[in-house]
This record gives sequence, C-alpha cells and structure tokens, in this order.
Amino acid sequence: MNESDKRIAAMAAIEEVRAGMIVGLGTGSTAAFAITALGERRLDIRAVATSKASEAMARAAGIPLIDFPAQIDLTIDGADEIDPTLAAIKGAGGAMLREKIVAAASTRMIVIADGSKRVDAIGNAPVPVEVLPFGIAFVSARLADLGAHVTVRKDFVTDQGNAIIDCVFPATIDHMRLSQNIAAIPGALGHGLFLTEVSAAYIADRGVVTRLERRVASD
Repeated sequence: MNESDKRIAAMAAIEEVRAGMIVGLGTGSTAAFAITALGERRLDIRAVATSKASEAMARAAGIPLIDFPAQIDLTIDGADEIDPTLAAIKGAGGAMLREKIVAAASTRMIVIADGSKRVDAIGNAPVPVEVLPFGIAFVSARLADLGAHVTVRKDFVTDQGNAIIDCVFPATIDHMRLSQNIAAIPGALGHGLFLTEVSAAYIADRGVVTRLERRVASD
C-alpha cells in the first residue's frame, strides 16, 4: 500500500466536491486523506460519516456533520478491491453496512484507491458480512451453504454492536446472485459487495491517477 498514492487519489476526487453539497464521508485509511483535505479547503459543505472514526475525523477537520438525510450529493470512500466494471468489495474496516446505506442515498459515489486495490475481477478479498450476534451460528451455516469459507472476525464489534463474518468464496461465483442470496439470509444485516453503487473511481499508481467512470447504457 502506498500512502502517497492514497493521498493523490483523494486529492483528485475531492475536486468533484462543490460548495453547498451534502457529502458522504467514507471509512478507512484512504478516505481519511479525503476527509482531511476537505477540511483544509473550508468549503461550505455538510457531511454524513459512515463510521464513528470518520465522524471524529470530520469534527477534527471542522466539517459540519448532519443527521442522515434522504439524499446525499456525493460520497467518497475507499475499497478493498475494485475492477474495471467498478464492482467493488468493501468492509475490511467493518463499516460496510453504513457505507452501503450512505451509498444508496447518494446521487454519486466515488471510490478512491491506490493501485494495489485495482484488480481484473473482484473475488480475492474476503466478503465481510455484518451479522446480528444472536444469529452468528445460523448465518455462518447459510453462508457456508453458499460456498463460503467463513471466519468470524475476532475481537471486533461494529459501530452498530454487531459481529462480522469474513467469507472467502470460489473465484468463479456469480457475485450478483451471491449479493442477492446473502441479503436474503435472516440475521445478515449487510455485506461488502458493492456491485452497482460506484459511479467513478480515482486510482493512483506510482503518482499517476486514473479515473474510471461507470458506463451508462444508451437507448
């Protein structure tokens, strides 16, 4: 992981932020660069954070936080993996449930990453699933039935007080169907597959930023 590239990607992405926007603030080491940089710009924005850690960073940076609104203009977040179609896996930091909700409310979601996160196809990184503690054994069994090698994340509790199960699936699995199957398990509250949410990505590799934009199907 290249800290310089993370910062460069973050600086490129925040150029899309305009005064008056409501901005979703992601979680993780790359998103932290964006939060700091936005604070330094002193733009007239309001923000919603995807974790308590990001809330604390935003307050320290002087970014006003608001209650979760119905609509967010732009969200900037990191990823564990992202492929050329802008399908991503997120959640190594354990915030993917709030990240998914914020992404769903966002007109536009941008992923920022260093080159190590860019892959030909997602699936090497584990898919984290946030689970109601009451249902850990049940959800683990259902995930195993879907083909996962499951590991309950030790000594970790999400901001919502839940557990996380990290899942390694076969490389050939259909991620869209998998996303639907995980969402249908009672007690599985959220997962780290972001298959359609990402609008664009800024990926920095050895100081060079590449911008990827989701293709919009034409009539």
